[in-house]
Amino acid sequence: MKIVFMGTPHFSVNVLDKLIENFDVCLVVTQPDKKVGRKREIKYSATKEVALNNNIDIFQPVSIKEDYQNILYQKPDLIVTAAYGQFIPEIVLNSAKYGAINVHASLLPKFRGGSPIHRAITSGEEYSGVSIMYMVKKMDAGDILSQVKIKIDDFDTCSSLHDKLSESGSQLLIETINRLINGEITPTKQDASLVTYAFNITRDEERINWDSTSKDIHNHIRGFDSWPGTFTKLGELVVKVFPGQEIDCEVGVPGEVVKLDKSGLLVKTNDKGYLISEIQIQGKKRVKIKDFINGNKLISIGDVFSN
Repeated sequence: MKIVFMGTPHFSVNVLDKLIENFDVCLVVTQPDKKVGRKREIKYSATKEVALNNNIDIFQPVSIKEDYQNILYQKPDLIVTAAYGQFIPEIVLNSAKYGAINVHASLLPKFRGGSPIHRAITSGEEYSGVSIMYMVKKMDAGDILSQVKIKIDDFDTCSSLHDKLSESGSQLLIETINRLINGEITPTKQDASLVTYAFNITRDEERINWDSTSKDIHNHIRGFDSWPGTFTKLGELVVKVFPGQEIDCEVGVPGEVVKLDKSGLLVKTNDKGYLISEIQIQGKKRVKIKDFINGNKLISIGDVFSN
């Protein structure tokens, strides 16, 4: 099997590693390098690093809709994508003997789009999973070849669920490819009536709404942890908030700091309270509340965070 792999972020790394172990990956297609930080240093994508370490040719088109000939030259048996980051033209999708398949981090047809892991947690889903499906012109709409279902634990974050799905998805992919080339899979069409979307996250969504229930707030914070994170504001003070726990609280108004001691920062919600054990003031390091209260002059009991 001669495979062209297309992927960019860390989710793609396990997938690419497994492909390299089992097949001939002739080309890795990934997003162009980025300049990051104050020094504008060049940063490679996670999958480019893997390709370099394995002496695999790399292709980084700015726009794959216009620049795709390097893929066609390979004459691949199969194209595999995992969180690549650009819409792929049909001429590329149709160029491989066995077609193009995608590793998507949701139980399709739920959560088509770019942030399925975040949305599964913030929506309070009990399960997530990985779907392997054929690539088609429409986003994440291809026929499903295989799926694996993963339980979302109460304290799973976006990061921990990401790692579970990446590992499970890479294993599922190898099994699926072997079954596909042996003619052992009958693709299943997605039920259009069950489609939901996981649109990319906006800055406004990162802000906590304390007028929500404690459960919704907990799902919001852990669903955005560790990227892009969630924050709240006290006047002009921006406070990044990390996953805590729901506890009973019958005093105060939503957003009010009702307790601040070594046990944590307790904020009233719409129905209960949310106990935060770690925060990060803008421009400072992440700290535990038990360390923050030493010399704290920024947050006091009775303060009310805005929505």
